[in-house]
Amino acid sequence: MKPADSAPKLSRNALAHLLMFAMVVIWGTMFVLVKEALAYIGPQWFNALRMALAFLCLALVYRRQWSRLTRAAWIAGAAAGGAMAAGFFFQTQGLLYTSATNSAFLTALVVVFVPFLASIPGLRPAGGGLPSAPAWAGALLALLGVALLTTPAHTPWLRLLHSLNHGDVLSLACAVGFALQIIALDRAAVRVRFDQLTLLQVGFAMVFLTVAALITEPPGAPAHFLAAARPLLHPIVLLALAASGILATALAFSVQTWAQQVIPATNIAIIVTLEPVFAWLTALLVLGEGLDLRRTLGALLVVSGILAAEILPRWRARLQRS
Repeated sequence: MKPADSAPKLSRNALAHLLMFAMVVIWGTMFVLVKEALAYIGPQWFNALRMALAFLCLALVYRRQWSRLTRAAWIAGAAAGGAMAAGFFFQTQGLLYTSATNSAFLTALVVVFVPFLASIPGLRPAGGGLPSAPAWAGALLALLGVALLTTPAHTPWLRLLHSLNHGDVLSLACAVGFALQIIALDRAAVRVRFDQLTLLQVGFAMVFLTVAALITEPPGAPAHFLAAARPLLHPIVLLALAASGILATALAFSVQTWAQQVIPATNIAIIVTLEPVFAWLTALLVLGEGLDLRRTLGALLVVSGILAAEILPRWRARLQRS
């Protein structure tokens, strides 16, 4: 008989769901925290430092893999890291010009973009085909939501693209970058160990984002460089770098990789869909960023489109197999 005070242990399934939920909460809050930090530091130097911190953590955790890296791992890591760097470059740059809420909902469109980009010859995985009808329906719902979320009221339909905020356009580009990253990871998964791929993609992203920072935000003379380094001492910047580098990048990649081995990808997709919701709640509480009726409807359509594009095709495939 078990002692009366012994607590039941969580199953692997329940633990995976709880950890993924915690990661989504962290990812959601990062939009607000990073936006606040950008008042004191340039977006690309923030990205470079964030990736450097994440890479340092992963290099220590996966230190045994350094001597085992293969040529395939280096190539896949460079491809995934380049796409990852593009995603973070446009996302953080876009946060300068749009709200944390808009950035989160637009970034979530990565789920919609993946099946369409993966249908392009050269990107299409073996056995992959064109997007299904639910994916098309989800894309249309999401794009309608984007129109409502990012353009002023009473904007003529033919003028929607002209009315997009500069930050919203950059956020859409960021979703494309992250979609390409997912495709690169998917193509490499059968050839490269996940720990080597995680390590190298973050390492290459660090290199690419550091180069981007040197080009777009050059430090200049030594005196200017020291002046530019002072924001690193600001508590908000330190907190944002630590949280985004350690929790939202190094830890989150490890948790998601493990969770996908335990629970179905469909469950992961549903949980990740909550990310912009937590971003909106954090922005509402911390920054006072509310959503009017039009933007609320747009946000709901984006989430509905994401669910339709990601969940319905998987359920239909499961029914066909049963």
